[in-house]
Amino acid sequence: MLIAENILLALNSIMSNKMRAFLTMLGIIIGIGSVISILTVGNSLTLTIEDNMQSMGSKDVYVAVTPKNSNGKAESAIDGVKYPESEASRKDMADSDYITGDMIKDMSDKFKEQIYAVNVSEQVGAGTAAYGSKDTNISVTGVSAGYFLTNSVEIKGGRMIGASDFSNVRNVCLVEQSLVDDLFDGKVDNALGREVEFDIEDAKTTTFTIVGVYERVENPGMGSMSSMMELFSGGSKVYIPLKAGKQMTGSKDLYSTFRVSTTVGVDTEQFANELTNYFKPYYSGNPNFQVQAITFEGMLSSLTSIIDTVTLGISIIAGIALLVGGIGVMNIMLVSVTERTREIGTRKALGARNSSIRIQFLIEAMIICLIGGIIGLILGLIGGSLLSALLGYPATPSIPGVIFSLLFSMGIGLAFGYFPADKAAKMNPIDALRYE
Repeated sequence: MLIAENILLALNSIMSNKMRAFLTMLGIIIGIGSVISILTVGNSLTLTIEDNMQSMGSKDVYVAVTPKNSNGKAESAIDGVKYPESEASRKDMADSDYITGDMIKDMSDKFKEQIYAVNVSEQVGAGTAAYGSKDTNISVTGVSAGYFLTNSVEIKGGRMIGASDFSNVRNVCLVEQSLVDDLFDGKVDNALGREVEFDIEDAKTTTFTIVGVYERVENPGMGSMSSMMELFSGGSKVYIPLKAGKQMTGSKDLYSTFRVSTTVGVDTEQFANELTNYFKPYYSGNPNFQVQAITFEGMLSSLTSIIDTVTLGISIIAGIALLVGGIGVMNIMLVSVTERTREIGTRKALGARNSSIRIQFLIEAMIICLIGGIIGLILGLIGGSLLSALLGYPATPSIPGVIFSLLFSMGIGLAFGYFPADKAAKMNPIDALRYE
């Protein structure tokens, strides 16, 4: 009952000094709003990455050639996750440092019970595709047969590149709908079976037959990023058999990375270790490079850890505003105690205990911070949603962050309101009654 009365007293005090109370809350509002916005964007980004990793194949294993350290010892690392400090780098690789096609074939034979598909792809380059008097920009990627087993491609007409196309190295291609729009007025049937001339930079001009047309499927929440990738990729994306691409560029059957999709029930972490150990004999005499395998789950863990660390760091900086707001609360509560000195003296003269006076002012400080926290929470959720939308991610508020922020704002009120409350509680009633 006493708590309820103190809450009503606190609300009456706030309502009687609305502007002063709002200015007091401002630091709390800014602090909580900033923290919630940052947590919302960070949480949205993390969940989007997780979803995209799942769509890419979270149970897949990524195999790559990586540098050893200066002592010739193996260190971590897949591109984009962690890279060792090394005297060697990818640009220094000789032919003997790459994984050969025969090594990949032997690996597939040895682990055929655990492997569902091996996905090897290579950028052939950007250039133009011409048919008759029309041409359009394209970006050509050479892929292995396993690529279409591990990547979702929505066929609109025709067929996929088939097993015989890969084995016989036929000059066939799977083209994007946008290429059909540019060269064949959007008519898929008119495009199928047509021979299109590819003029790719640093590759010999080659004629390919269109066997299928696909529609690009963007990952949820990645629309803006996909648009940017399309802008820099050189136009419509075209798939051709991997070896046909190598014939265009004259490159050797060498690879620095590839991806393995496992069969159902395979422990991908254990399998990644087996693949790493499998390639060790090939690189035992190599002083600069090694082969390492890592799961997408491991990559996801590293990426989310980085995002969480950055989010936490920015949140701590934004949280400084809460401390500034706490100082403002303490300052205004000291003013309030001074203004209500006679009231305090009267209450103490009527028998109010020190603890009752202390609780009254503590609750008032906590109510101010709680109201400021709620306003900041609302503004933070709105701001975080807008920022997430601008970045192309679905807004996903952090529920633990919301709860913690509100509790923390009340904790600020408790911490910074204690000194003024204790000062009020320890007032001498006689001196307080004499105060003018």
